[in-house]
Amino acid sequence: MREIKNIKKVIIKIGSSSLCHANGYIDQQKILYLVMQIAQLIEQGMTVVVVSSGAISAGMGAMKLEKKPETLPQKQALAAIGQAQLMQIYEEIFQLFHLKCAQVLVNHDDFDHRQRLLNLSHTMNALIDYGVIPIVNENDALAVDEIKVGDNDTLSALLVPVIDADLLILVSDIDGLYTDNPHHNPQAQLLKYVEQIDEKIENMASGSTSKLGTGGMATKIKAAKIVNDYGKHMVIVNGQKKESLLHIFDECEEGTWFNGKTGKHLNAKAHWLTYRTQSKGEIIVDDGACQALRHHKSLLPSGISDVHGQFLAGQVVDVMNQQGQRIAKGIVQYTSFEIALIKGHHSQDIKNILESYDYDEVIHADNMVILGGESHE
Repeated sequence: MREIKNIKKVIIKIGSSSLCHANGYIDQQKILYLVMQIAQLIEQGMTVVVVSSGAISAGMGAMKLEKKPETLPQKQALAAIGQAQLMQIYEEIFQLFHLKCAQVLVNHDDFDHRQRLLNLSHTMNALIDYGVIPIVNENDALAVDEIKVGDNDTLSALLVPVIDADLLILVSDIDGLYTDNPHHNPQAQLLKYVEQIDEKIENMASGSTSKLGTGGMATKIKAAKIVNDYGKHMVIVNGQKKESLLHIFDECEEGTWFNGKTGKHLNAKAHWLTYRTQSKGEIIVDDGACQALRHHKSLLPSGISDVHGQFLAGQVVDVMNQQGQRIAKGIVQYTSFEIALIKGHHSQDIKNILESYDYDEVIHADNMVILGGESHE
């Protein structure tokens, strides 16, 4: 059953297919219809943040290109051109409903770096306090693979803890999650409610993909896991259906609802470590250390067998077992060079090995999240 009574703050991610004509150009009438529904949600007392795709498509329209270019610099140039065009369209349409909007461009580094993440949170909440609707997009004009979030499904999910949203709405060109690919199997059934994301649900992610966007059903399931593990809800709706945003909250129960009450309920730091950081290296640990970590113990140098990569103290790394499986992520208290020197030694030996000695632990238990094989004892 959908828990809609306490939904007050929502993020609405609008995919390219919900903004564009079939030829890839921006369709202002589609945007008008979506903004009209957003205005009604705001009138009902909801706070709304928009994550919008479509910058490259808007750039294609501005430059009158028939197809998307293939090179990265050309795509980034179109994103720069199109983002200005897209924001102008949003601003003009929101003004029809006496609403103000503002542009916020982000990259993965804004989630990875804790101070930048805090700054992003302060900015977003200040805009909300002003009664302005933030319109967020990835900064495609500058993004490269190393700093890209990759798709706006994931980006919108990462924003949920930033503003403590109650619900993420993914507006796409599909009705929701089906038991099978509806294009290939006419017997496929739409799931109105997903209690918990398990392997069976993940295997259903071979559904619809859009030729205009970067995210298919697999990215939507990934987004749902990110949101649900923070204890919040997500819903997928078809933006081409009449009043689909409004029908989420009435007896129609539009789309597929992913329940947030059965996720891992990670706290803010654990969620940040799990989903919003990029690891700067790897620490390989022995079987004894693996067992200790699963019982929420700190990682000591005696359990470390090797270290890969170069990183500084205070950065996030992956903790790997001897089989090459990632079992944890955490914030290191020593550099990669220092860890290479103290690995396999007892904590009392650190002072003799290093010039400076501050911690017994390489990663404290409070700064670590276990990613697999947690102990249930």
